[in-house]
Amino acid sequence: QVHLMESGGDSVQAGGNLTLSCVVSGYDLRRKVMGWLRQAPGKEREGVAVIYTDGTALTYSDSVKGRFTISFDNAKNTIFLQMNNLKPEDTAMYYCAAIRVGEIGNMGWVRTPPPANVWGQGTLVTISS
Repeated sequence: QVHLMESGGDSVQAGGNLTLSCVVSGYDLRRKVMGWLRQAPGKEREGVAVIYTDGTALTYSDSVKGRFTISFDNAKNTIFLQMNNLKPEDTAMYYCAAIRVGEIGNMGWVRTPPPANVWGQGTLVTISS
């Protein structure tokens, strides 16, 4: 059974940086599609980054492009999200995802929740101005 455990969420000031981690168990990360999504109170889910673990592709939402970087460590079975120059509008619960269904390019996969796709429990990021 796939299990995703996120960590690294914190409260920081605007302009600061954070790195989120997602430890993956029960899932071979080779040749998989993994991502991060977020959801702010009262707002729809938003896919922010996707990585193909065979190294063929990375995708980012326009709202985070140039500021966030997704990566993975196969040896540690861990997905990372490096977030730089954080803004108050980045405040949200962030979830790691094992993506098995849905469009990647337009982040349509966020409309397919578990069990088809697998999400973790989330980690909270709060950015103050």
